[in-house]
Amino acid sequence: MDDTTPYDPNAEARWVPEPDKRPGRTSFQRDRARVLHSAALRRLAGTTQVVAPLQSDFPRTRLTHSLECAQVGRELGAALGCDPDLVETGCLAHDIGHPPFGHTGEEALDQAARDCGGFEGNAQSLRILTRLEPKRFAPADETPVRLAPRPGRSVGLNLTRAALDAATKYPWARGEHPADPSSTKYGVYGDDLPVFRWLRAGAPDGRKCFEATVMDWSDDVAYSTHDVEDGLQAGHIDPDALRSAEERTELFKIAERYAPDAAPAELAEALDRLQSQEWWPRSYDGSARARASLKDLTSQLIGRFCLAAEQATRARYGPGRLTRYAAELVVPRPVRLECAVLKAVAVRYVMQRDEQAQLRSRQRIVIAELADALTRSAPHGLDPVFAAVHEEAEDDRAALRAVIDQIATLTDASALALHARLVGPR
Repeated sequence: MDDTTPYDPNAEARWVPEPDKRPGRTSFQRDRARVLHSAALRRLAGTTQVVAPLQSDFPRTRLTHSLECAQVGRELGAALGCDPDLVETGCLAHDIGHPPFGHTGEEALDQAARDCGGFEGNAQSLRILTRLEPKRFAPADETPVRLAPRPGRSVGLNLTRAALDAATKYPWARGEHPADPSSTKYGVYGDDLPVFRWLRAGAPDGRKCFEATVMDWSDDVAYSTHDVEDGLQAGHIDPDALRSAEERTELFKIAERYAPDAAPAELAEALDRLQSQEWWPRSYDGSARARASLKDLTSQLIGRFCLAAEQATRARYGPGRLTRYAAELVVPRPVRLECAVLKAVAVRYVMQRDEQAQLRSRQRIVIAELADALTRSAPHGLDPVFAAVHEEAEDDRAALRAVIDQIATLTDASALALHARLVGPR
């Protein structure tokens, strides 16, 4: 890749302009460093990915998943001509807004936040990057202008426009999904629309930038392969069971969530293709050789999925540098279906275990009771940052949002500890 940058000044702009402190670093290297050093990223070490932290000796957390996603995305993006630091920043930041207890916590917080617009982990990521993570503030003596931050307010990490765009998986507000207005997936809350409009200036409505499509596929690749690896190593997945007709029927019902346009026969072909590979596991006994084979399985799958996307994208767009809105990542359908089947394997054999269902039920109660207790006692019980926001709230919606923001910044352990202090042991 040559040294000339395909990114214009508009892509490298920050919401609040600021000078370089040290010459020689690119704008996107600065972005990557800011995310890596953020408290919000560190917090993900204590946040559930699939298995809750401390439930096993070496669990994958939201942090390890984000690091693995970043490694996949950096290499795939670089191969296609993106700035690797930019793609890595998008990957590192894509899950930074996810709350305690993973998707269970997200669903519980959405219910608790129904009177202030709901909760969505991706919208919370934008909120953290542009408001909640303290790094930069807008000058207090400036006159407000359209799409500029309110004078004196926090602008979070103050990342570049391209970095924020690369971390935005769902570039629309709630109810504005371009194809499905009923979708629960969205990327911005109503009171964060000013910065969202700024970062999306000049972007086609509802369309992800190229770097975000690389991030999105890297996310799918990382968690589908690693969740299966973890399930096999923990003994929850029996490779032989995946050949049972009855098990396959149940598995493909789950896979339809991720590939709703796929027939069971297509999904069966996808699983057959994977099982026919020489590196596909026939058994797992926990030995050193079996563990090495498991790591090879993960490497083979990541290579298979990324190379297929790289080749298909190059076949459509040619050999040039692909950035911003010049292209969209092309993932061949057979590979997408293979990934969907792997996701279904993790759901059926890891996430749907009876003990996990019981745990998720308890976690939903913890979040609901925390939200109720903090709402009734606020600003008491809130951290100083959120207590100040609560006291300055213009209405009940803004006050409730401060409570939701507080809960969303907790780790699994700190959520349980705060619940025990405010509500009592469960």
